[in-house]
Amino acid sequence: MLIGAHIPVGDGLLSACAYALDTGCETIQIFAKSPRMWHGPSRDPADAKAFIDERVGLGLGPVFTHAAYLINLGSSDPLLWERSIDALADELRRADQLDAAAVIVHAGTTYDGVNATPAGRVAEAVARAWEASGVGESGPAVALENAAGAGRSFGSRMEDLCEAASSARLLGAKTAVCFDTCHGFAGGIDVSRPEGWSEVCDRVESALGAGGLLAIHANDCKGELGSHKDRHEWIGDGFVGYAGFAAMFAEPRLYEVPVILEMPGEPPGKDAVNVARLRTLRDGDGAAADRSPASA
Repeated sequence: MLIGAHIPVGDGLLSACAYALDTGCETIQIFAKSPRMWHGPSRDPADAKAFIDERVGLGLGPVFTHAAYLINLGSSDPLLWERSIDALADELRRADQLDAAAVIVHAGTTYDGVNATPAGRVAEAVARAWEASGVGESGPAVALENAAGAGRSFGSRMEDLCEAASSARLLGAKTAVCFDTCHGFAGGIDVSRPEGWSEVCDRVESALGAGGLLAIHANDCKGELGSHKDRHEWIGDGFVGYAGFAAMFAEPRLYEVPVILEMPGEPPGKDAVNVARLRTLRDGDGAAADRSPASA
């Protein structure tokens, strides 16, 4: 399992590669544009090519982009829904320009209209965005990310998220799932134990087959199991704990799934420390896994 982090790109794409190297990342996630804007300026193709060449030259694994937070694929508001479809299509084109493996996106709110199920509403939005993007089968996938379950958010139940991804596939879109450990734990999936990881793998495989889980956001959780609070914590300092991430690395069905950190705190220290913690667990030094998770 390659280990990486969400990398800042404020100083340019090439600086992101240098940051990744300095913090021990083997794979990376970035924003292809501002996450708080529907659209952004076009990227110079020469900059995109330079980034791809640098990433490959440094031996960094796949790159993922994270879509704008404004996108709501399950919205009951027809105007917001249409705008979200258009924005996701733009994210796919931007990711394709960077040779990204996937655009990771939050599904949004639970649809309460009369013409579709919540999963069907999300699936239709993904399929329409995929078609409009024109990226084709060789382009990036759409990876739907699970939610912590607060308010009306869609996708805290893995069966719902997988239903949306599976339905989008049937509609022709290249679709997968990204599992966030903090969101999953807060949503009631106990990934502090091996059984929780088995549940995640079983759910995804039954709906999408092998390879349906495209990435993991490895974040510890400040809140207790089922708290529905999206509060990320450093690896080993929350309720998932070192044992939970050791169990992640021990699950054979996850061996080729890239792991991305999304840590609070000041860069680059937050990423260097947490990448090192995960690499210690992955590479066989089990001492850290015996430490108890801290209380929130």
